[in-house]
Amino acid sequence: MSAVNRERTIVLWCPDWPVLAARSATQLPTGIPLALIDRGMVFACSPEARHLGVRRGLTVREAQFRCTDLVVLAYDPALDRRAFDPILDGLEEITPGVAVLRPGTCAIRARGPVRYYGGEPAAAQAMLDYLHGAGLTEARVGIADGPFAAEQAARRGLPGPGTAPTVTGRLEPDPGERIQRVRIVPAGESAAFLAPLPVSAVAEAGLGTLLARLGVHTLGQFAALPAQDVHRRFGAAAAQAHARASGREHEEIVPRTPTPVFDRGQDFEPALDRIDQLAFALRSTADAFVQALRERTVVCTAVSILVSTEDSLLTERTWRHPRWFTASDLIDRVRWQLQGDGRADSGLRAGVVRVVFSPDQVDAVANHEDGLWGSGPDERIHHALTRVQGLVGHAGVLTVAIDGGRLLADRQRWLPWGDDPAGSTGNVSARGPGGFGRPWAGSLGGLLPATVFRTAHPVTLVADDGRSPGVDERGTLDGEPRRFAPERSVAGSAGPDLRPVLAWAGPWPVLERWWDTAAGRAVHRLQIVDEGGDAWLLALDDDGWRAEARYD
Repeated sequence: MSAVNRERTIVLWCPDWPVLAARSATQLPTGIPLALIDRGMVFACSPEARHLGVRRGLTVREAQFRCTDLVVLAYDPALDRRAFDPILDGLEEITPGVAVLRPGTCAIRARGPVRYYGGEPAAAQAMLDYLHGAGLTEARVGIADGPFAAEQAARRGLPGPGTAPTVTGRLEPDPGERIQRVRIVPAGESAAFLAPLPVSAVAEAGLGTLLARLGVHTLGQFAALPAQDVHRRFGAAAAQAHARASGREHEEIVPRTPTPVFDRGQDFEPALDRIDQLAFALRSTADAFVQALRERTVVCTAVSILVSTEDSLLTERTWRHPRWFTASDLIDRVRWQLQGDGRADSGLRAGVVRVVFSPDQVDAVANHEDGLWGSGPDERIHHALTRVQGLVGHAGVLTVAIDGGRLLADRQRWLPWGDDPAGSTGNVSARGPGGFGRPWAGSLGGLLPATVFRTAHPVTLVADDGRSPGVDERGTLDGEPRRFAPERSVAGSAGPDLRPVLAWAGPWPVLERWWDTAAGRAVHRLQIVDEGGDAWLLALDDDGWRAEARYD
């Protein structure tokens, strides 16, 4: 494809954008020398700092030596993007299809704006007027064949009336130099425009140094090299830089896709102080929230609900759902958040003035479609338990989930029905075996017992010599278990019926909070099988042997 047929591109460039964003965020007055530091080096600096000799790439000490009044801030790339988003939103109102090259620089396909505004100069001026109205008085516009040539045109501009031409290749003119804010490179002349520019404008530092050693200093000299030889000698990255230098770049303008805003809120004037009134008033907002998600073919599996009351109290809670939220589910969560297990017609301590629904986690609706044979029983169970939950409160219907921990009783976690077990920080199924994404040291492996006692009860375990076996300092039993009873013998009584122990394994030590002498404890676990074929999980602590669970 020839350069003449390349798609015309408009590039808008805001000089010193990182400095502008940082100055706005910190509310520093203009005129103060400012430098942004990234990994100990100057990443960007203000015109005032450059006028005093500060340059990008200097160390902090060297920059402060050149400018003693220099204000130093850490460079924050997230701040750059966040501060540039409002500019893009306003720009998209006057022209669609804006692509972000980097914060402070964006590109637009010229065909649409040129046809709408009646020419390239008029389109460039319209965009420049918007940027000036947004406070970016130093912004510039470049139009050329392709985004690279257009960006170079915007960066270099044209000298204004009565001023000397800019130095070839300089990216940042001195403060006070009058530069025209719009530069248009005629169609088919991008290669000639780029030819006198230094090769560093298109090549990385390593490639630029190598080309300089070979006597290639300008883009024109670089473009004169055979493209096939450049690719064979220097690689794919150099071939792409060569195409840019020749005005034959292959980059396409890909407009950004604005992130959809699904948040829905509603204000109440006067404030509502009854749950039933609030539920009725929020119905349309909940429907709009769910409908906005459906239009994007997504469903909400976790939602944050923000409630503001007239006494300036803000309450926010994130709710999870095993399937997805409907409008009725959202209304129930608002009621549970405000009053827990209270009745629907009961009053509130303070009137509600605002409620906001914000999706915390969304998923494609295709991932939640019914299977080939449907999911009727699950739907009926969920509907019935949700109705009961609506009557007795959010915590009135509980389900169990496996949590992280070492002892089995610690791994039982009761969750209200409807809450996603993956929301538990120690959930095994979501985070991996043992919870928290990695195994717990000392946790029980293999198949878990079916019956876990909430409180481990004392048992009787007897060795050959008639005494209860213990664990020595090396972690081994000092006697082989021979007989067992599910209850502990009491002094002066006939004693329990002891069963022979057919097999045993262990012990395995479990050390918890070993660094805390007051709260730490040591437990030794043992598995046994009695004569009746029942398998038990026993634990030895300071109070003797206890039954932790039974394998059914």
